[in-house]
Amino acid sequence: MAESTELQARKTIHAGGEWRAAVSGATREILDPADALPFAVVAEGDEKDTDLAIAAARRAFDEGDWPRTPVTERAALLRRVADLLVRDREQLGRLEAQDAGKTVEEGRVDIDCVADAFRYFADLVAGEAPGRVVDAGSPDIHSVVVHEPIGVCTMITPWNYPLLQASWKIAPALAAGNTFVIKPSEITPMTTIALIELLVEAGLPEGVANIVTGPGHSVGARLSEHPDVDLVSFTGGLVSGTKVAQAAAPGVKKVALELGGKNPNVVFADACATDEGFDTAVDQALNAAFIHSGQVCSAGARLIIEESVRDRFVTELARRAEKIRLGRGTEDGVECGPLVSEQQRAKVEAYVESALQEGAVLRSGGKRPEPSPQRPENGYFYEPTVLDHCHREMRVVREEVFGPVVTVETFRTEDEAVALANDTEYGLAGGVWTTDAGRARRVAGRLRHGTIWINDFHPYLPQAEWGGFGKSGVGRELGPAGLAEYRETKHVYQNLAPKPVRWFAG
Repeated sequence: MAESTELQARKTIHAGGEWRAAVSGATREILDPADALPFAVVAEGDEKDTDLAIAAARRAFDEGDWPRTPVTERAALLRRVADLLVRDREQLGRLEAQDAGKTVEEGRVDIDCVADAFRYFADLVAGEAPGRVVDAGSPDIHSVVVHEPIGVCTMITPWNYPLLQASWKIAPALAAGNTFVIKPSEITPMTTIALIELLVEAGLPEGVANIVTGPGHSVGARLSEHPDVDLVSFTGGLVSGTKVAQAAAPGVKKVALELGGKNPNVVFADACATDEGFDTAVDQALNAAFIHSGQVCSAGARLIIEESVRDRFVTELARRAEKIRLGRGTEDGVECGPLVSEQQRAKVEAYVESALQEGAVLRSGGKRPEPSPQRPENGYFYEPTVLDHCHREMRVVREEVFGPVVTVETFRTEDEAVALANDTEYGLAGGVWTTDAGRARRVAGRLRHGTIWINDFHPYLPQAEWGGFGKSGVGRELGPAGLAEYRETKHVYQNLAPKPVRWFAG
């Protein structure tokens, strides 16, 4: 990694193997959400910078060696990147914490997961057969389906998991032999810049990896519509994702969208029948809702609990939520950091206010905490909030809050629990808590969500596909399907003994 913040401040656009300032000379300050003070300055790119980066990626794909590099060599490079991530784990983890507002421990875990993703796709592509033979019914015909890189891929990533979401796109794209241009969130670009530096250090050829730091309305829009782009991969909100799809449609580009979620965490009474079971379910409900201050697309923001245990469960959940230690993520003992921006905190406050007006009962949180040495007055902090007696007509239940807010709904029967959990326009993830194995399988099978956790919440495996139903998006990340998103398939049909067909006279 480059150690000079001044160098990064001047030149954070990477195109064709060269670090550049923005063509316009514009810059943007990057704020630490714990105190709202700038800690870095990056180039503020626009359409001109984006065009330069796309042109570099196009040349590298059409004229360079990377798409034709043997898979074993591509895999070796991805493994070198993983090793560099491990080497820089502490520095990157702290940078991710400062950039996105999460705790250092969360940042370190993110770096571990990023390294795992690079290793997984390296192993996956290196272990594949060169093609799938198709039986044509004749010894004179050799027919095979092969995989080829799709071309120039553009990637637009969110602010909540900057490096992790970048790795889910970059690792399979490179494994498949593509070139790319990535636009990190203008709020949290720092670790993605650092990752491009590591790719260069690992020996990736010039023009294969390109980055443009800048806003979505200019850079993101151009990445989506540019005629030289073959695939657009976007992770973020529903409104922005819809705009990406619309911009890509005239070019009939391949589009992968990982959008929002409003994820149910369904707790049956039998899961709480023992003290250990009760404690575990409460602990996991806290994790589901409040990890990274709830700024997680898969957050278990809807607690759907069986009526017979609701009062006891919610009372304990609220008690423990009030004890969560808020503060600057780089400080020891902090369990939950600030929201990423003043705009995001205002959005959360508006949702809580609307919920209270619509009849929700505040059980904990619902306000900004008092300033302290760990919580600077200007930081974007908000207390973990539990809203009881919620129902589906409330905005806070229907819409993605993306903050430290959990709503509570109740059910009496299994059918009612499933109906509530599926009553959402999203379909990203959900949890089921029960000691009844048959019920666990039944409910998991009926839930219309891309990932279902049973007696757990939030883990993911690089080997398993990640994506959602409904308005949570299209396409898949991770797993073999994640690699397939960055490939085209070609059928090669070879006639070893060609003969005249004689379809026509003459």
